[in-house]
Order: sequence, then C-alpha cells, then structure tokens
Amino acid sequence: MNFQIAEFKAAYGNSKQIPQSGLPEIVFSGKSNVGKSSLINKILNRKSIARVSAKPGKTATINFFALKNAYFVDLPGYGYAKVSLSEKKRWAELVEGYLSRQRNIPLFIQICDSRHSPTNDDLDMIDFLYQNEYNFIIALTKFDKIKKSQREQRLTELKEDFSAYEGVLLCPCSSETGEGIEAIKNLITAAVEGKEDE
Repeated sequence: MNFQIAEFKAAYGNSKQIPQSGLPEIVFSGKSNVGKSSLINKILNRKSIARVSAKPGKTATINFFALKNAYFVDLPGYGYAKVSLSEKKRWAELVEGYLSRQRNIPLFIQICDSRHSPTNDDLDMIDFLYQNEYNFIIALTKFDKIKKSQREQRLTELKEDFSAYEGVLLCPCSSETGEGIEAIKNLITAAVEGKEDE
C-alpha cells in the first residue's frame, strides 16, 4: 500500500454531509491531545497533512484524507473538559451518526497515551469497538517518553489495563522517533488488502 500519495479530502461537521462509504476507511480515534494528528502525519510521512492543534478539543469535524486505495478518517478528539456541553453533544451526534451508517471500516486505530492508564472515555470507546466487533488495535503513543529501563514494566501494566479486551493488539509507537510506525503501517496494509480480496 502506498502511504506517500495522500491528500486532505474533506472535513464534515455534520454526519448527514458524509457521503456513503466506498473505499476502505481506516479510522483514528482518541482523546484530545493524545497525538492523533501527529500519528497520522508520521504514517503518511508528511509534516502537517493533519493539523496538529495546540488547543485540545479544537478539531470539531470528521476529517477524511484520501490515499490511492483507502481513506484515513480522523474522528474529533473526545474528553476535553473545557468543551461546552452542547459541543460534547454535537461531537457525540457527529461520531454516532458516522458510525451508525454502514461504513467500510477494515481497521480502527484507537489511540492512547502510553504514559498513562486509559481514561473512562478511552475505555468507553474501546468497549464500544469491542462489543460491536470492530477490528481494532490500540496505538500507544509517546512511547519514546518512557525510559528504556521502564518500558517492559509499563507494557505489563498497560496489558493489565486492557485485559478485559481479549486478543486486542497493543502497538507502542512514537511520532517523534518513528518507533512502531512501520508495524502500524503493515497492519493497515493487511486490513485494506484483506478487504480488497473479499
């Protein structure tokens, strides 16, 4: 799969605007400020195709990026306390509206900060994915921030945090150093090519 050719396609603030699913959609989900845009940029080897916001909770749209044979879909970040209740409600309606339609989603990339235990919002999202039998991985960002001597222990703790979700793959990664990015790209390629073979 070619990750070099990608362009911003569209941003949707209302789920009714989103066209029907065609090409496979690789969906990125995570709380505000978890490094979602940075991860997308790193996978696509671009500096700023996905805008990295200094202000958490700023992305209020579902953003589509077009690759040759798939879309990357960036869901708005959740869980930012300073966002108003009406904005949280709009976020929920937007995301639920997107997911309630029949979408061609071979892989969900749920993003969590490797330095911290998952938040209740993270677990709610993961629970939704698990219960609805989506194929998903958990990308553990900012892994470069953990001392090498502590990494094994931290992974053991994270496995315990996610132990309720049997068989779910944890992917430690860093958008700074590129660690783990190739493994995620391989999982994306396998998911998209698996869809093409169906």
